[in-house]
Amino acid sequence: MKPTTEKRLFQYALQFKKGIIIGLICLMVAVALELAGPLIAKTIIDDHILGVEGYWQEVSGTENKDAVSYHELLYKRVDRLTPEEGNLGSASTLLQIGMTYYLIDEEVPLEGKRSVADGVISIDTGNETLTFGGERLSLSEVTAFYKPEQLPILLLLGLYMFLIVIAGFFQFFKTFLLQKSANQIVKKMRNDLFAHTQRVPIDYFVDRPAGTILARITNDTEAIRDLYERVLSIIVTSAVYMAGIFVALFILDIKLAVMCLAIIPLLYIWMKVYKNFGTKYNTVIRATNSEINGNINEAIQGMPIIQAFNREKKTQEEFEILNERHYKYQRKLLKLQALTQYNLVTVIRNLTFVGFIWYFGGASLDLTSVISIGMLYAFVDYITRLFEPVTDIVNQLPLLEQARVAGNRVFELMDMDGEEVVLDKVNKYEGNIIFDHVSFAYKEDEYVLKDISFEIKSGETVAFVGHTGSGKSSIMNILFRFYDPQKGKITIDGFSTKEWSRQQVRSYMGIVLQDPFLFSGTILSNVTMNDPKISKERAIEALKAVGADRFIEKLPKSYEEVVTEGGTTYSLGERQLISFARALAFNPAILILDEATANIDTETEMVIQRALDVLKQGRTTLVIAHRLSTIQQADTIFVLEHGTIKEQGNHEQLITEKGLYYQMYKMQQGKVKAAV
Repeated sequence: MKPTTEKRLFQYALQFKKGIIIGLICLMVAVALELAGPLIAKTIIDDHILGVEGYWQEVSGTENKDAVSYHELLYKRVDRLTPEEGNLGSASTLLQIGMTYYLIDEEVPLEGKRSVADGVISIDTGNETLTFGGERLSLSEVTAFYKPEQLPILLLLGLYMFLIVIAGFFQFFKTFLLQKSANQIVKKMRNDLFAHTQRVPIDYFVDRPAGTILARITNDTEAIRDLYERVLSIIVTSAVYMAGIFVALFILDIKLAVMCLAIIPLLYIWMKVYKNFGTKYNTVIRATNSEINGNINEAIQGMPIIQAFNREKKTQEEFEILNERHYKYQRKLLKLQALTQYNLVTVIRNLTFVGFIWYFGGASLDLTSVISIGMLYAFVDYITRLFEPVTDIVNQLPLLEQARVAGNRVFELMDMDGEEVVLDKVNKYEGNIIFDHVSFAYKEDEYVLKDISFEIKSGETVAFVGHTGSGKSSIMNILFRFYDPQKGKITIDGFSTKEWSRQQVRSYMGIVLQDPFLFSGTILSNVTMNDPKISKERAIEALKAVGADRFIEKLPKSYEEVVTEGGTTYSLGERQLISFARALAFNPAILILDEATANIDTETEMVIQRALDVLKQGRTTLVIAHRLSTIQQADTIFVLEHGTIKEQGNHEQLITEKGLYYQMYKMQQGKVKAAV
């Protein structure tokens, strides 16, 4: 059973776990430092700003730094008394009523409803009303009681600023390390995916438009990059942030923290619902996007034909069908996002604040309970912060689903059976080829080659002729190991081709196709294929040997002239000569010419034919040809029909036999005379 997409994405991440782990440690440190802010604020408010209200003890001595002078007496907060100072007598109470402070020469309850009338202070505790006498403090006298708190407040504010700066450094390293790891993961994935495309069977590329494969390597891996670089970074950051907030809430009030935990299962259900619908929509969207890429690629390549046959409107209609499907499912996805993102978060946040107000509001009805302002501030701050990561997580759900669907598509390609690329060098073979009762089918039981047997000796030139569909190109495909035959055996110098890797079989083979393909670069790079073993001088010699120097040396940059994709700026004959030079530069033992002169005009054919004579010297050559005039010098000609060899021999022998080859030759000769 194959692992899930999520597990495989996680396994990729584990390959760069060092950077991720260090990044997460930096994240946790940064979160801890940032979340210390509300606790510091609570301490400043409750212990230093509001903390002056409470019990004060008269103390002696003039060197007491926390003491406050009032009416020539020294007072010190009871919670700051040393053990020796704690036995000096009863404490006084500093009490705030409205905006005014009073000093009472005895300990009075701090809980309850307070009021003052005619200098008499009343405290309603709920069970009884107590009255006390006290002295009203002036503004300067109240300020004296606050003076010992100034230094601690400044120190705590300084600590908070220091923690924020340190947290900023850790946040930087967290972001850098996590994003660096994300890019490393996607780089590795793209390399693996591209490498796998070179291992999968050739029919995978035959059956699929290039645009759809391109979309998997580029668009889908880009969505996965977003997963590692943004989505997981934000989700992990948010999860750690939420965990830190819950720790702080449990420190402040366990009951309220437990109430807030209800957000976790709600968020989980939320994500499951989104995954159920989001995956369906994203699967269609990304599949359609691949089809659109394939459609555009095909339209661009076939634009001359589309315009020549006035198919612009039909092509536009085909594109609009795909585009409409893409729009339809994008709209569904947008509806889902609108229902499950900001609005829902806002509703839950407001309900949480209602619960918060109910919790503390109900507590305030009990006159015996006291809720400090610092506690209120800390809770409001933490609950506000709690919904920031919730919002961040919810906002990443669309990208998370896109990445999951993209991962499915990427791993679907990676799961296709392929063969390892083995480039271990084998000794150069001489080129003796034997087909021993070979049968081959592209599709099961639909054989295009049926019990084919023949032998080609080193240095010979053989040709394969026959009508379209007779199996000529299929022989080349299985010799080149683009495919393997279902029956029979192919040997080169006595070694079965299956004993070597596909790359080893091709290591001393060269091929020239009917429509030669040139890569973006220069003429020289198309000959050397950027192989360090092929020198510039050797490439130029090959170009001159096939006669390509006649047109190349007239170009502005000569052999360094730029080649665009496909080499469309050059004529078919010029491209063919460059491809001949490419084959010659690699000095193959076996040369395959797949209808290399099929689309060449008669004048160019003479140049090509001279190049072929140079190319065939000293190597085994297999030629597929429609023009029988080009293969008359072949040592052996095999005539194929419906996947079987009907005739074989040299030109003179086959003409003498007056069989299928003779009929094809006379037919072509008749066409030539008619053309003349």
